[in-house]
Amino acid sequence: MLKYQTILLKLSGESLSGNSADPINPEMLQLYATEISTLAREGLRIGIVLGGGNIFRGMQGSITAFDRIQGDYMGMLATVINSLALQGALEGLGIKARVLSGLAIDPITERVSSKRALELLDQNYVVIIAGGTGNPFFTTDTAAALRAVEIKADVLMKGTRVDGVYNADPEKDPKAIMFEQITFQEAYQKNLKIMDLTALTLCSENKMPIIVFNIYKKGLLFDIIVNGVNHGTLVSPGN
Repeated sequence: MLKYQTILLKLSGESLSGNSADPINPEMLQLYATEISTLAREGLRIGIVLGGGNIFRGMQGSITAFDRIQGDYMGMLATVINSLALQGALEGLGIKARVLSGLAIDPITERVSSKRALELLDQNYVVIIAGGTGNPFFTTDTAAALRAVEIKADVLMKGTRVDGVYNADPEKDPKAIMFEQITFQEAYQKNLKIMDLTALTLCSENKMPIIVFNIYKKGLLFDIIVNGVNHGTLVSPGN
């Protein structure tokens, strides 16, 4: 029995490149698609928000003739590229997938709305939501929080390259301690870098729990959703 019925999965763009020099590593793309397809076949309703840092941040050092607004729109377009790649990989595995976007780009995406996303979820599509919020000055973390609320997700799953939320950077501090569970209030007080403040506040106000887990570990997502195993860190409203 599924522990959750509907999830919003937030994945970084950087992790799509893996350790390769290519913006999109075929092995990582296939890992994403395989993990997601396994859950889709279990009947889970899945929304996905991908970052775009693997494409955009590699360009930042060589381009100076744009301001913050232009740069943010470039980042949104990068998320569309990643989303189309994931859609293709999922369809290659026989999974129905559709890309919606905060930016309407005819003919490859249509403009996202809560109603349209829910319609597609009801039709057993994996719904990949690109284009951030459609507005500059907001991160894909905030977009993920917004879309999680819009599709009435039971939980926002944030895949990272570490096992959960720590009191320090575990890649720099070998003594860093991981939290198995923490409240939003404690996250604020400890200034933990779970998501940006706008995203965290949106989740807190809408009582949207967050699970931070390691996306690089095969089968972990399935174990959390289907088997109910507590991997990673649960960030919850508390009492």
